[in-house]
Amino acid sequence: MVLLPLANVHVSAKPVPVNLSVGFIDPADDQDDPQRNPIIIPSVEIEDGVLFFITSCDNMELRLVNEDDEVEYTTTIFGPMLILPYYLYGDYQLQIISGNILFYGNITL
Repeated sequence: MVLLPLANVHVSAKPVPVNLSVGFIDPADDQDDPQRNPIIIPSVEIEDGVLFFITSCDNMELRLVNEDDEVEYTTTIFGPMLILPYYLYGDYQLQIISGNILFYGNITL
């Protein structure tokens, strides 16, 4: 019991799921070709500034929109994970764009 306080304790955080909702960039666009298939919302998790794409989001656009509704970061997603730049901190709306479909949710960095 006396040595227990001297033992190394390693705490590892688990990735946190990002709850995404779905919307449309411009619902008036593509009215001649309506969406006929069910929309599958991607599964995304975040841990220490790293996004993990459980569902493939390859070639989709990722945006981080700050509290002033300004796009602060944008990139194209390639692969199962994305390390966000270290200088980003605060609350953001994460946006993943596929065609005219917008998946969005809130994250804190």
